[in-house]
Formats: sequence, C-alpha cells, structure tokens
Amino acid sequence: MGKTTVLKAVMALSVPRVSAGSVRFGDTELTRRKPHQIARAGIGYVPQGRRIFPSLTVDEHLDVVARPAPPGYEKWTRQRVFDLFPRLAERRRHRAGTLSGGEQQMLAIARALMTNPRLVLLDEPSEGLAPRVVRQVADIIRRLPESGVGVLLAEQDLGMVRRVADRVYFLDRGSVAADVTSRELNERDDLLDRHLGV
Repeated sequence: MGKTTVLKAVMALSVPRVSAGSVRFGDTELTRRKPHQIARAGIGYVPQGRRIFPSLTVDEHLDVVARPAPPGYEKWTRQRVFDLFPRLAERRRHRAGTLSGGEQQMLAIARALMTNPRLVLLDEPSEGLAPRVVRQVADIIRRLPESGVGVLLAEQDLGMVRRVADRVYFLDRGSVAADVTSRELNERDDLLDRHLGV
C-alpha cells in the first residue's frame, strides 16, 4: 500500500534515495535532514508495533525522551501525559514489557508526546488491539488536535479511521488514489469497495 513507507519517508527512516520530490513541514524543508533533526523540527513518530523498551518502566520511557516545548506551545509534562492516559499513571513504575498491548500503545503515544511535537505520525496504532481498546486509543487520538498537536494516521481499521479522521487518503501502490473528507467517506461505498474490499 505504501502507508508505512510514507511515514518513514517523512522521518527519513530506511527510505531509498529519492531523485525528486520534497517533504516540507510548515516552512521547513525536511528532505535531506536526519531523523533526529526531523524530530527536533516538531514531528513525533509512533511506529507500527510500538517499539517500546521492555526493561524500562513507564516513567523511564517518558523521562528519556522529554524535550523542551517550542515557543508558544504548552509543554507536555509527565503529569499532562498521565492526565491524558490515567492507566499509565497507575502503571508508571511497571516495566513496559509487563504492560498489555493497549497500555503499550498508550505508552508509545505518550512517549512521542513527551518530545513536544507539533505533529505526530501514527503507524497502525490499532494493530493487535481488542476492539474496546481500539476505541479507547481512537478517542485519545481524536483529542490530540485540541491540545495543538496535529495527527497523520496510517491505519487500515476503518472504524478507527471514521472515529478520528477529518480527511482520508487512500493509497494504492504508493500513490494517492482518492482524497475525501470523513463525511464523504461515509457516502462513498465505491471507494470502500475499490480500495478496501469491504
């Protein structure tokens, strides 16, 4: 499909050399920057499969990535993250490897927020989660723009997409095949049949 490749291209992670095109974030050209420079430009990344460190506690995960907030933005602190994810507050001293899949996904999102991004890239956050947990994670993702954080979500779970997306792009072999609002998505069964086979 190309979803993960798009996110990795934005973050300059394991992407083949590109001869044309550009990746811009606001007025900042990212095309030839390294991943840590892209993160410092204000982009957080939540990879597919969560990629947490099993031996670190929840607190340690949050402390190790904490960065200053850009001027004019409210800082993401450990307390602010715990207000968004109360379950993580309860499990703050537990090692990440002992957390449930849903808790690990919350931790991966919380870890990205502690870098104080203006945009978070989320790659398949529903993967491997029970439907109830998917709804919880979707509700949290939906709240992020209210706190000034934009979201770019790569997701196959149509229920989550409908829950969180304002705009939906269908990718086919790495190219944008359709671009609709979330309202239009509900009225376009042809797109769902063609691109999702549902």
